[in-house]
Amino acid sequence: MAASELYTKYARVWIPDPEEVWKSAELLKDYKPGDKVLQLRLEEGKDLEYCLDPKTKELPPLRNPDILVGENDLTALSYLHEPAVLHNLKVRFIDSKLIYTYCGIVLVAINPYEQLPIYGEDIINAYSGQNMGDMDPHIFAVAEEAYKQMARDERNQSIIVSGESGAGKTVSAKYAMRYFATVSGSASEANVEEKVLASNPIMESIGNAKTTRNDNSSRFGKYIEIGFDKRYRIIGANMRTYLLEKSRVVFQAEEERNYHIFYQLCASAALPEFKTLRLGNADYFHYTKQGGSPVIDGVDDAKEMVNTRQACTLLGISDSYQMGIFRILAGILHLGNVEFAYRDSDSCTIPPKHDPLTIFCDLMGVEYEEMAHWLCHRKLATATETYIKPISKLHAINARDALAKHIYANLFNWIVDHVNKALHSTVKQHSFIGVLDIYGFETFEINSFEQFCINYANEKLQQQFNMHVFKLEQEEYMKEQIPWTLIDFYDNQPCINLIEAKMGILDLLDEECKMPKGSDDTWAQKLYNTHLNKCALFEKPRLSNKAFIIKHFADKVEYQCEGFLEKNKDTVYEEQIKVLKSSKKFKLLPELFQDEEKVLSPTSATPSGRVPLSRTTVKPAKARPGQTSKEHKKTVGHQFRNSLHLLMETLNATTPHYVRCIKPNDFKFPFTFDEKRAVQQLRACGVLETIRISAAGFPSRWTYQEFFSRYRVLMKQRDVLGDRKQTCKNVLEKLILDKDKYQFGKTKIFFRAGQVAYLEKIRADKLRAACIRIQKTIRGWLMRRKYVRMRKAAITIQRYVRGYQARCYAKFLRRTRAAITIQKFHRMYVVRKRYQCMRDATIALQALLRGYMARNKYQMMLREHKSIIIQKHVRGWLARVHYHRTLKAIVYLQCCYRRMMAKRELKKLKIEARSVERYKKLHIGLENKIMQLQRKIDEQNKEYKSLLEKLNSLEITYSTETERLRSDVERLRMSEEEAKNATNRVLSLQEEIAKLRKELHQTQSEKKTIEEWADKYKHETEQLVSELKDQNTLLKTEKEELNRRIHDQAKEITEAMEKKLVEETKQLELDLNDERLRYQNLLNEFSRLEERYDDLKDEMNLMASIPKPGHKRTDSTHSSNESEYTFSSEITEAEDLPLRMEQEPSEKKAPLDMSLFLKLQKRVTELEQEKQSLQDELDRKEEQALRAKAKEEERPPIRGAELEYESLKRQELESENKKLKNELNELQKALTETRSPEVTAPGAPAYRVLLDQLTSVSEELEVRKEEVLILRSQLVSQKEAIQPKEDKDTMTDSTILLEDVQKMKDKGEIAQAYIGLKETNRLLESQLQSQKKSHENELESLRGEIQSLKEENNRQQQLLAQNLQLPPEARIEASLQHEITRLTNENLDLMEQLEKQDKTVRKLKKQLKVFAKKIGELEVGQMENISPGQIIDEPIRPVNIPRKEKDFQGMLEYKKEDEQKLVKNLILELKPRGVAVNLIPGLPAYILFMCVRHADYLNDDQKVRSLLTSTINGIKKVLKKRGDDFETVSFWLSNTCRFLHCLKQYSGEEGFMKHNTPRQNEHCLTNFDLAEYRQVLSDLAIQIYQQLVRVLENILQPMIVSGMLEHETIQGVSGVKPTGLRKRTSSIADEGTYTLDSIIRQLNSFHSVMCQHGMDPELIKQVVKQMFYIIGAVTLNNLLLRKDMCSWSKGMQIRYNVSQLEEWLRDKNLMNSGAKETLEPLIQAAQLLQVKKKTDEDAEAICSMCNALTTAQIVKVLNLYTPVNEFEERVLVSFIRTIQLRLRDRKDSPQLLMDAKHIFPVTFPFNPSSLALETIQIPASLGLGFISRV
Repeated sequence: MAASELYTKYARVWIPDPEEVWKSAELLKDYKPGDKVLQLRLEEGKDLEYCLDPKTKELPPLRNPDILVGENDLTALSYLHEPAVLHNLKVRFIDSKLIYTYCGIVLVAINPYEQLPIYGEDIINAYSGQNMGDMDPHIFAVAEEAYKQMARDERNQSIIVSGESGAGKTVSAKYAMRYFATVSGSASEANVEEKVLASNPIMESIGNAKTTRNDNSSRFGKYIEIGFDKRYRIIGANMRTYLLEKSRVVFQAEEERNYHIFYQLCASAALPEFKTLRLGNADYFHYTKQGGSPVIDGVDDAKEMVNTRQACTLLGISDSYQMGIFRILAGILHLGNVEFAYRDSDSCTIPPKHDPLTIFCDLMGVEYEEMAHWLCHRKLATATETYIKPISKLHAINARDALAKHIYANLFNWIVDHVNKALHSTVKQHSFIGVLDIYGFETFEINSFEQFCINYANEKLQQQFNMHVFKLEQEEYMKEQIPWTLIDFYDNQPCINLIEAKMGILDLLDEECKMPKGSDDTWAQKLYNTHLNKCALFEKPRLSNKAFIIKHFADKVEYQCEGFLEKNKDTVYEEQIKVLKSSKKFKLLPELFQDEEKVLSPTSATPSGRVPLSRTTVKPAKARPGQTSKEHKKTVGHQFRNSLHLLMETLNATTPHYVRCIKPNDFKFPFTFDEKRAVQQLRACGVLETIRISAAGFPSRWTYQEFFSRYRVLMKQRDVLGDRKQTCKNVLEKLILDKDKYQFGKTKIFFRAGQVAYLEKIRADKLRAACIRIQKTIRGWLMRRKYVRMRKAAITIQRYVRGYQARCYAKFLRRTRAAITIQKFHRMYVVRKRYQCMRDATIALQALLRGYMARNKYQMMLREHKSIIIQKHVRGWLARVHYHRTLKAIVYLQCCYRRMMAKRELKKLKIEARSVERYKKLHIGLENKIMQLQRKIDEQNKEYKSLLEKLNSLEITYSTETERLRSDVERLRMSEEEAKNATNRVLSLQEEIAKLRKELHQTQSEKKTIEEWADKYKHETEQLVSELKDQNTLLKTEKEELNRRIHDQAKEITEAMEKKLVEETKQLELDLNDERLRYQNLLNEFSRLEERYDDLKDEMNLMASIPKPGHKRTDSTHSSNESEYTFSSEITEAEDLPLRMEQEPSEKKAPLDMSLFLKLQKRVTELEQEKQSLQDELDRKEEQALRAKAKEEERPPIRGAELEYESLKRQELESENKKLKNELNELQKALTETRSPEVTAPGAPAYRVLLDQLTSVSEELEVRKEEVLILRSQLVSQKEAIQPKEDKDTMTDSTILLEDVQKMKDKGEIAQAYIGLKETNRLLESQLQSQKKSHENELESLRGEIQSLKEENNRQQQLLAQNLQLPPEARIEASLQHEITRLTNENLDLMEQLEKQDKTVRKLKKQLKVFAKKIGELEVGQMENISPGQIIDEPIRPVNIPRKEKDFQGMLEYKKEDEQKLVKNLILELKPRGVAVNLIPGLPAYILFMCVRHADYLNDDQKVRSLLTSTINGIKKVLKKRGDDFETVSFWLSNTCRFLHCLKQYSGEEGFMKHNTPRQNEHCLTNFDLAEYRQVLSDLAIQIYQQLVRVLENILQPMIVSGMLEHETIQGVSGVKPTGLRKRTSSIADEGTYTLDSIIRQLNSFHSVMCQHGMDPELIKQVVKQMFYIIGAVTLNNLLLRKDMCSWSKGMQIRYNVSQLEEWLRDKNLMNSGAKETLEPLIQAAQLLQVKKKTDEDAEAICSMCNALTTAQIVKVLNLYTPVNEFEERVLVSFIRTIQLRLRDRKDSPQLLMDAKHIFPVTFPFNPSSLALETIQIPASLGLGFISRV
């Protein structure tokens, strides 16, 4: 296409710049052919006129579209040129922090000078097994590609790592070897991969040093061959080294160091074992202090010394050899301190007893004098004689340094040789991968022999690289059947010929070295004469005659000839070497030189060069006598050329992979990009040559489907055909008219450079036009919508304004009318108010007047009434006073009169008493009267006594009365006093009233003043109260605020405490899970080691018969341990035959039993003692039974009693059966009468179930009736048989019985018969009671069933009501679920009822058997009394009583010798897809447990232990044999868990018996506690679970990335971007491509298999959670490692895929399994791809949203975010820094990738089984006919 089409306005170009190399600019106007100047504008806004070259008129290179910038592969760029490559690398390195980029087959690695978290085990696992183009560029991707091609093509591989010093070559090679060591594993237990990695610290310590460009620069080249066996596991390694820089041993430039090992020795000088070396600080030694920089920041030399010694130990270098090495190194340091003194100009001497030399000689074990002599002298040999010549001080110093370099070179050789021996394998090497860590192209201000050799090697490597790239291009073109035209590419064969051909530079150098007087000057002249003006690649500097210039592929290099000859000769005095060889005290020293002359490529190297080592596998030609000295004289250049040819032969025989390391700046600043330095290295390392070769042909390549998906927008509907290929052809012919710009291959379209950019421009223009059209339409629609809205608003406003005006006018009219009305009513109101006021005043005056008159009249009447009352009371008081005075006077007069009369009588009596006559009269009849009086006295005494008593009582009464009266008197006195006081008080009160009246007047006057003051005070108080109220309100507000704050604080504290509690709980849960995880990991490791031990034992036993396995590569996702497990399991599977399995010795099972051995041994002893005691007891009982039997045999049979017993028993049975039948009939009748129409409807399930039960019971009763009838007939026949027929007279039963009784009387046995009859009656009575009780229980149970049926009916009605509210689909599903649940419950109930009925039947059968036995005995007794003739004449009919199946106890019996057969048929040969599909879930577990129960029942501990051990070992064996089959592992995980649950359920422990039925509790183990075996089974279940996880991981692993990331579930959302040479997996679903539907189908398969096997629901949830974690982790890890997947559209695809997985969880009712939470990191990553990423608010939203992602993951996604279309924008670096700043305080793991191998700790919740053991049937298909149910 014409340039005018591309160089249009706004097109961007690159222009040269002296500072930035290339600058971006934008065209301000279109370019037209013939223009000499381009109008440009730089990015900083400066306008520029760019002049075109008038000769070439070459336009500046175009810039790629932004959508292509930052691509993983440089060949994906449309414009392939230097500025595009440089810019792409810079954008990836600076903006995206990506250090790896593909350039076709080359991996470009830029040294970040910073530790990056991209080399961990998780990254290795992520790249393992992936195609190279499917992941982001990485050194691991190159290593994986090499490993994969070695396994696929069975061809050796090479990884060539090159670059400048400090570019990171050594680190890249180290990571490649670490990758191989991790993914492949070793073929033996010797851990060869660890030894391979351990060689790195040793080689770094003796071959690396600090330079101005690199702190750990490799000063030698090395080629490491890592050997693999036929299974592609590491078996060994071999190392070849090139050009060790020996000059560094004796000289270091400023700011540089010697080799690390010297500084490590000096830092460890204080160690006890190093005291003899007499070392000191590094500044003390001449060889370590010249650079002036003995310390490297951040490096601890003492610690590095420890690592070096550990590595030596690991590689088999003993401590004695290590000390020998350190002695030699210390000797070199001391040798450097040897000083020489001038003797004269041609000779020198060493001071006597010179300390450094003394120490050197002591360490080397040589004589001081001899060493001192040959350091100052040399031996010259001529044809005739030999003589010794002293040397000058300068030559002596040079000889000393040459000796030191030679010793170090030989020591380096010796260490490499020993490392190779340690890495050498006895197993035959099948293939190898070589890692070449070699120096890159070098050019300095002064270039010498070292740079010449280095650049020569790089020329050879560049030639090989160019040929390989050319070959790959040719193969690609031929594969796609595109016409092949020879592409011109730079061939550097002329430069190589200049160096190595005949009469080349090396030949001339060797020739000059042979000349006696050869010098650098003469050699330079020979070079000028031979090549100057004859070879275009050779030039002479203008101002020098001692230098030459060679045009290398990368640049021109000027070499200084000075020192070339000396370095090429590498002269060391032979006498000094002989002195060292003569050392007898130090055995290691002679070893360094003993093989020196036997090696074809001598170990001596250049004085400043690096040691070339020949490959050990190449056998040298057989040396002829006298050839050794000749070979020894080969120059360093000749040796290097030979070793380089050998290296090139090796590389040409392998498939090469290239890693080019770039040094971004010379100052070791992290993530700083110097464009000048980068361009120099890109030119030197061949990256730009690769670009040039690609650009010469068709660099851009698209598959037809990818092209169609990307450029579908450029096609019209009629252009789209069914054939994608033809569609693409038709479209391209229209879009690109020049057919030379593209070619159609078989599967791809090939474009020339720039065509994809042109297509992208057309596509962007089309999309931009579509966007403009959409914007135009949307804007028009918006404006129309806005106009319509404005018009509608204007109309609305007008309507409202007009309405407002009308309302205002109406309001005015209403107001006018209202005003008139108001005026009218106001005037009327005023008049009426005046009238009312006058009327009210009149009425008020009348009321006041009338009231005043009425009050006066009332007051007058009141005064009159009160006066009358006062008069009444006063007159009454006066009358009472007069009356009391009169009464008192009368009483007083009476008293005076009575006193006078009494005095007169007293006077008379006194006179009479004095007269004598009186006494005489009195004494007449005195004697008689005395007697009378005496009597009277006695009577009176008696009366007196009585009176005295009365008197006493009266006195008491009187005294009490007196006291009472006295108290009354006192009270009256007090009352009187009170009255007096009251009178006085009345007077005083009257006076007081008078005073109070006066005071009242005063108070009233004061009251007025007080009232005035009170009003004032009240006013003030009210103001104060109002103020106080305001303050109170304010205080209340503050109080409420404080209360609210306190409440909030309390709430916050509570929430904080709750949060803390939740966090602590979570932490404890995490700790518990961690402990579980650690335990399960240890268990897994133990299992692996145990299996490994078994495998090794099998391999040792079957080594001779193992067939050689074919090629099979280890799955890359496995670790080394898992690889070992895989291969050894293959061997086991091949040899694990049934015969060997049966013949396997029992000793192999012993380790499993050791945990129980001691307890079981103790238990065995106790059981043996108990068994012995029981045996003794049994013997005693048998003896007693024999004696009793002997006594019974002596007695005659009591026939009559037995007949009576049978008769009674028969009657009882009949009555009980009738009673039971009547009860059942009544129950059925009652049920029919009381049933509800819903439950007992004729079609109802409950009604049918109950009737079936009743019918079965009735049938059972009928059977019992038939049995009774049969018994009755049998008894009748027995009666007839015992009647004697010779007696003609008919004898009745009573007669027979009488005779029997008579006989018993005669024998004295009537009493015994009576006793027997009583016992029989008692037995019948007890049996009757038990039968009655059982029938009552059954009746109660039936009533309970009726109640449960009613409840079930109610529940069904509720469920029906709920179902009616659901949608139709959910209603059908819910009804089906309910129906299944109901049928299951009914089935269980029927089984329980069946068990109960079986018990009843068995009980009746036992009774019938007893009767039959009794009848049989009776018949025998009767037959003894019947003659033979009678027996013949009357044959007895046999009785056929029907029998039912046996009463099983839920146990299985087998013989001890059948144990292996049981394990074989039930475990080893049971196929889950075959017989096991139709079995009860967990049937093998039930069978094994029933066998254990029987062994427990027999109390046979040996049998229990043997069975459990065989079971566990059998499960392990079958899982080892078929461990990669998901169904097998799932089947045995389910059965192992069921077996474990059975051992718990029937263990007899209360915690496990809560859910058991009484029958199940009867089945509990009785003799053994198998708790420890439960632990063993639990551990086994954990191992099976982990194996199940590994199996499903291996199945899901290939599907996840393709289905979750690559496949377009929503077609057309994500566009396909151009890809480079490393094609990625197509996102278009081909036949073999996995999709999301594939993953969901696989999940359905897993779930259905687990459900079919009866796995516990909780365990299924854990498996599903683990599966979803694997899906989420693998998807997120690949997303973090794939830049092309980090786009907005891919985020939408991921979220859709996750929603489909969530929908699957909902369908399976697994949303509460925790599986959804494991996808949270993936969900947040998808959201992060879709959210806005510009402002600080966006950053805050991202930080709060992505709480499940780590900071490293968030930053990685933002760095990788890539726009698929031009309308998307990249994430700015400033925004990413904002995110990092906000997340700096977040404490999360620095790990980038999720651990996809993480397995959550598994638990096995107890899940009891409701299945009755006695109901389990053993299918014949299992082949277990040798076991029987018990």
